Amino acid sequence: MAANQSSPDCGGCVKRRQLIFTILKGIAVGLIAGRPTPAQEDLDPVKMMPDTHKVLFENTCVRVIHGRVSAGGMEPKHRHPHNVMIYLADFDAEIKTYPDGKWSRVHRTFGTATWNEATVHEVKIVGNAPSHTVRVELKC
Repeated sequence: MAANQSSPDCGGCVKRRQLIFTILKGIAVGLIAGRPTPAQEDLDPVKMMPDTHKVLFENTCVRVIHGRVSAGGMEPKHRHPHNVMIYLADFDAEIKTYPDGKWSRVHRTFGTATWNEATVHEVKIVGNAPSHTVRVELKC
């Protein structure tokens, strides 16, 4: 075979390398995209408010957070993934959502639960009653 001719299998090698590279790139992107960003980590309520938010249970699928905020208390801007919130007290709150900056007033009732989409928000506990909640955050 002449020096300037390539082997008949060379095209197959290139295609295999391209396929392997594409697969590895997809895995790397998946690993990076699946991890919380530094900004998300900075908005973790358990890290931001350790006096009022405690992890009760955590595994690969869920994180369960116990929250108790005094009447008149404020939760600074933080984030939650999709979750179910269980209310262990009657209380009122004002919630500011991001990025729209809209405030809404809500009443929470003991013994009820709500489904919540992923959100970034801040919360003021208004009225005379403290909040008392258990939040089940989904990871899967």
